[in-house]
This record gives sequence, C-alpha cells and structure tokens, in this order.
Amino acid sequence: MSTLKEQLRSDLTAAMKVRNDLTRATLRMAVAAVQTAEVSGTQARELSDDEVLAVIRREVRKRHESADTYRGAGRPELADRELAEAGVLEAYLPRQLDDAAVRALVAAAIADSGASGPRDMGKAMGLARKSAGAEVDGKRLSAEVNRQLRESG
Repeated sequence: MSTLKEQLRSDLTAAMKVRNDLTRATLRMAVAAVQTAEVSGTQARELSDDEVLAVIRREVRKRHESADTYRGAGRPELADRELAEAGVLEAYLPRQLDDAAVRALVAAAIADSGASGPRDMGKAMGLARKSAGAEVDGKRLSAEVNRQLRESG
C-alpha cells in the first residue's frame, strides 16, 4: 500500500475518533476516489504515491469548480464548504512553487529546448513539466510557458 494512501486512511480514522465531520467526509470521498481509480481499467492494481497524488489533485480541482458553480448560483454556503474540503485535500499535495520560481523554471526550459515561439510550446512544456514535477500545477505551468513564448516570439 502506498504511504500516501496509508496516511489518508490513518487521518480518516483520527478524524472519526475526534468527530471532525468535515475532515471525515472529505477523506472518505478521497479514499473512495483512490479505490475507484485502483479498480478502474482492465485490471485492479495498487496505485503508486504519484497516482494517488493525481487523484487528490483531481478531487481538489473538482472542489474548486463546484465552488465556482455554487457562487454563480448564489449559494455561498455550499461554495465555502467545497473550498473547506479542498483545503483539507490540499494538505496532502506537495508545496507549490512561487511565481518567481515558476518564471525562472519556464525560462530555463524554453532556453534548453530552443523554443522560439508559440508553435514550439510542446517542446518547452515537455522540459518544463519534467523539471517541475508535482511542484507546479499543469494549468499554471502551461499559462506561463504560453506567456513567455508569446513575448519572445
């Protein structure tokens, strides 16, 4: 069993013992999402920590999208609940790089790849993604690569 999955389960047990409803419900949904990912596909298998992180990232993204939808529909209390759940899950994600570090990382990736304009975005993204790992959200990374390539090209 992956260590992150074990951590989710032990934190779920702790939340149940102290009767923390928000954390308990959120972690239950996260553990269920991990289990669903494990049995999806042609054959059931154990997820690695990186795959569990991807599931948690997806769940965080869902919470933020739901919060936006609730705010648009005039339901701020439900939006706040979704954001609180996202906060619980974000504690399991690696710390994200700040904007200056992302700019520097992208500039280095563009220089290393020899990208000269937006048409070379794939080359630059590949290198940037490799060096960023899990420390930068793909959407944020893509936006920065696109911005720098447009400025240079």
